Amino acid sequence: MALKNLLALVVLLGVVGVSVASPYENPFRKSQSNPGTMGNLDLDYYRYKCPQMEDIVRRVTIQYVSPKPTLAAALLRMHFHDCFVRGCDGSILIKSPNNDAERDAPPNLTLKGYEVVDAVKSALEIACPGVVSCADVLALVARDAVLVIRGPWWPVPLGRRDGRISRISEANLPSPFANVDTLKKNFSDKGLNTKDLVVLSGAHTIGVSSCGLISSRIYNFTGRGDFDPAMNPNYVMELKKRCQPTDVKTIVDMDPGSVDKFDSHYFDAVDQRKGLFISDSALLNDWEAKLYIKTQVWTRGASFNRDFAESMVKLGFVGILTGDQGEVRSRCDLVK
Repeated sequence: MALKNLLALVVLLGVVGVSVASPYENPFRKSQSNPGTMGNLDLDYYRYKCPQMEDIVRRVTIQYVSPKPTLAAALLRMHFHDCFVRGCDGSILIKSPNNDAERDAPPNLTLKGYEVVDAVKSALEIACPGVVSCADVLALVARDAVLVIRGPWWPVPLGRRDGRISRISEANLPSPFANVDTLKKNFSDKGLNTKDLVVLSGAHTIGVSSCGLISSRIYNFTGRGDFDPAMNPNYVMELKKRCQPTDVKTIVDMDPGSVDKFDSHYFDAVDQRKGLFISDSALLNDWEAKLYIKTQVWTRGASFNRDFAESMVKLGFVGILTGDQGEVRSRCDLVK
């Protein structure tokens, strides 16, 4: 009798578990923004299809990122670049024999970390063949990579399908040379607002770039041998010591003094006019973005981790494919 009661309890808990596992509501569903993104995702999407999925993703990600922490920024950037072109559908991962896929576009040529995604996907194909999409793998790897360097955690609702199309001509990403109005339009087109723009820019706290992208800004901004007046002159002097006029390869930290730590220090740097890119400095030209930056400086980043988590969840819904849309690839770089 005791055994029967125990079995009944197990069955009951299983039924209750299924009934309370509700979909994660799509933040764009009730608005006209991002109209192509209507499906819901579910935190428990793989609960029965591949119960060990998140453990596998976390284990493999840790194996790669722990000895090479710079991969955290690279994988976060890859996820962002994926979502901003055709939505979060894993199309950034597709290879083309003609070098005309998204990953071949100039802004994506410096992306790193594909090997991490491939390794995670290979491990999942052994455990649960044909179940977990590459789009979901990338979203999870980006989150777990940031966790490895003690950054914030955010929930990753799942159930994305993989896109079959990847075109170099569509890889129109927010530019590091853009002004704030252009950036706001870029984000608005994806259903993201000004707060999302400034919060997600905070990911630059662990970012790096190269001298080539800032050379004209510090040496010849208007063609008269000058530097961008939006920059702190002392910061310009520091950058010139690192970057010679013809140097295009030397690495430059995007958050001077705190690039190894995921924190709110990026906002301090921007507030001190030490934003590396024009797009960083441009945030101060919008009252809402500037107020957010000032608030993070004044409060020492009191809400940044929470805000970042919320914006990352929102980003993860951009342009998603669900249901019978797209496919689930067995290899992330090849369309079926």
